[in-house]
Amino acid sequence: MKIQAVHAYALRHALPEAEVFGSSKGWHAVRQALLVEIVTDDGLSGFGEAYGPPAVNRTLVDELYAPRLVGRDPLEHAVIWEDLYNTFRDYGRKGWPIAAISAVDIALWDLKGKALGQPVSKLLGGAFRTQIRAYATGLYRHRVEDNARALAREAEAYAAEGFGAMKMKVGFGLDEDLRNVRAVRQTIGAERLLAMDANHAYDAGQAIRLARKVEDCDLAWFEEPVVPEDLDGYCQVKAAARMPIAGGETEFTRWGFRDLCVRRAVDILQPDICGCGGFTEAWRIAALASASGLTVFPHVWGTAVGLFASLQLAAALPPNPPAMLPTELLFELDRTPNPLRDQLALNPPKRAGDRIDLPTGPGLGLEIDRRLLERYRA
Repeated sequence: MKIQAVHAYALRHALPEAEVFGSSKGWHAVRQALLVEIVTDDGLSGFGEAYGPPAVNRTLVDELYAPRLVGRDPLEHAVIWEDLYNTFRDYGRKGWPIAAISAVDIALWDLKGKALGQPVSKLLGGAFRTQIRAYATGLYRHRVEDNARALAREAEAYAAEGFGAMKMKVGFGLDEDLRNVRAVRQTIGAERLLAMDANHAYDAGQAIRLARKVEDCDLAWFEEPVVPEDLDGYCQVKAAARMPIAGGETEFTRWGFRDLCVRRAVDILQPDICGCGGFTEAWRIAALASASGLTVFPHVWGTAVGLFASLQLAAALPPNPPAMLPTELLFELDRTPNPLRDQLALNPPKRAGDRIDLPTGPGLGLEIDRRLLERYRA
């Protein structure tokens, strides 16, 4: 079995005005992604996804990576990963080059699972769980007069769906953040988990002030309080805040996560499989986290491909720490509008309340709707 072709699909969907939402980084008016399909000479194919805007990722795959893939054995995922990384490491250690490698690597694991008739979780060593508890990621900013009221209504709807945990966006000024967090907490009650995510909107001093203002709201974690480059700031916030600190969605490879682990800059590590280096590197990062006593809750954002890949990874992550009744892994379920996530799978994951059944089919367990793949192709 040899790789015969590599196809890159840049997907794009413009949201209608009523569905546009905002974070501290700006307004999100478009859902987009790059998918990579690797096809073998015996007709098998596997899909992967790259985190981030697709234009640069597509160029990297088409111009740099695909010529190095054609003719190779797709089962040699680690050999291929090292070749792609080491060939371009002088100017490709973070960002788009690693996101593009992630898409290639995920596609190779999907292929391997299909070739062997096994889900990726089995190839990683087995599934510790067949069902996973999800938290709802939503509660963004909207173009309304009273965001606190709108967020409270949205949170109430997630609770009615059966979600026992949810995450909201902050980073809009300390007073507004406090008002919004309190509105959501009051709406969902004390028994549900609530986390907040600043998308690195603050410096360490402001992040600490916000953490202290919302202490009475019993938050499950404070995500990305400062910019990812400011490791000292992470440590400063972690030392001062009376809540767990989370981060890592914008970090790349085991080398990028090494200092987060060694310095215990976070309590919860959040690698995104579509950005950090795919299954091959996410598994190494998880081993680093385990050796450092850190919890791993994967960051999940993107299309159905990223969702299924993240579910396979989450299934295989061991409990941390091991116990008779271990703490449940929480899985991020994006609830913002995205047809690339909701419509691309012919077999969407089964969910009842906040419990998702993990895919059991070969590879990612995903069946792609190729008509929609063409419909949303940019």
